Amino acid sequence: MNAIQERFTRLLDNKTKGAAAPVLLTRELATRLIERIDQVRLFAHAYPLLTNLTHGRLTPFDLLDFAYRHELKGLSLHMLDGEHNSLSQMNAGQLRAFADKARQLELEVHLEISSTLKPDVDAVIAVANAIGTRNIRVYSRYEGTLSQVMDTIAGDLHYLGQQADLHNLNFDFEQHEELKSDEIARLLKQANHPRLHALFDFGNMINACEQPLEALANLAPHIRQVHLKGVRVVPEALGFGHYGVLQGSAEDDLPSPRMVYELLMLGEQHPQVIAFILEQENHYIAPAFRQTNEPADPFIAYREMSDTPLPAGFTLEQMLAGEQRWANNQVSYVKGLLAELRTLAELSLATSA
Repeated sequence: MNAIQERFTRLLDNKTKGAAAPVLLTRELATRLIERIDQVRLFAHAYPLLTNLTHGRLTPFDLLDFAYRHELKGLSLHMLDGEHNSLSQMNAGQLRAFADKARQLELEVHLEISSTLKPDVDAVIAVANAIGTRNIRVYSRYEGTLSQVMDTIAGDLHYLGQQADLHNLNFDFEQHEELKSDEIARLLKQANHPRLHALFDFGNMINACEQPLEALANLAPHIRQVHLKGVRVVPEALGFGHYGVLQGSAEDDLPSPRMVYELLMLGEQHPQVIAFILEQENHYIAPAFRQTNEPADPFIAYREMSDTPLPAGFTLEQMLAGEQRWANNQVSYVKGLLAELRTLAELSLATSA
């Protein structure tokens, strides 16, 4: 094994725990990898700066500046992020100004809601139409047996499909701790709608008692958007929780390089993933949701929306400043990872010429 292949293998095997076969960096693969990296679309996300948004230090307009400053392609923004400054609270003139600024900065905006309920869906569609957004992330938060929850979501997906056709939209359903990846894949396959896909989150499968690469493989045919983050796995009595850490740090238990590689390579002729969204969630606490010994039709508890309380030992000012630093850190890590993959591919091509 030459030094280039050795480094490539070591990078992609990092923290996979033997769950993925080695990848041979052939000339064909190197060429395709370079093409995919050159087409990658990195997006900012509101969550890394959530405390700043919640306390009014930043507004959605400032997030557009962040994305532009870091030369990203766009911003993915929850309807409620920013409290009284959020998109959900903006009047028509404010929404128009937000859309105008995004266009001036040549940034694409994707929207997110934490629901598939009809009133919430209708509300986000109204904002999407007002600002010219075509892509919306959703996930469900229902309580009941798994079979009941799946049946309810199936009905919601039918409504989403109708609205997607009516308004020229795409909805991407996120795997958000309560459902396993194969369950979401089953729902999307059953819906069989060209405007309904999946958003793959780097950490949420842990809480559903899944392994990262296995979950990615299960959902791969449907993945259209991605939330990138760092996670420390927290074993619990009957499952696993996770704690948000800096992506790519020593604390990060996820095989981020291999996951990024697999996602880059999805799609035959064109990249399947349209947005790699930087959702650093440092200090986020997520307890186990699914259990290792659950019955065939387990009870799914209601899930509150995600939030990161002030960590122990932090003052508000420290958290506000820290978020800015941690958001920058993730941009640097992901761009550095992509640059290293590209360099290895270029060196492989140069030495095989």
